[in-house]
Amino acid sequence: MIKKVGMTLSKVNPYNVDEHPFELRHEVKRLNTRLDQLADSLDKSQIKDILENYTNPKKRIISNFTSGLSRGLGLSLGTFVVLGLLGYILSLFVTLPIIGDYVGDLLKYIDAYK
Repeated sequence: MIKKVGMTLSKVNPYNVDEHPFELRHEVKRLNTRLDQLADSLDKSQIKDILENYTNPKKRIISNFTSGLSRGLGLSLGTFVVLGLLGYILSLFVTLPIIGDYVGDLLKYIDAYK
């Protein structure tokens, strides 16, 4: 807390509890300690940034758009890689006697679809 005295600013200690009885001083000190712990935990959780994002619609729209774009791109690339590997692995099984017939039929259906 800053108190204006004349033309200079002096800092006043908000935790000065010497003028109170002992029981109240002890309770006030305990509450001040707990408030400091709460303030530290709020700083660590970055609640200010969260509130700014939720109260500012422009920031929220931009962040949601970029996250949706990255998710869509990741899903597309991941699907491409998995299907490519699956196709490559299936092409290795064409020479096997039992499985090769099924894969050969599957390849014929794919070629007919093209």
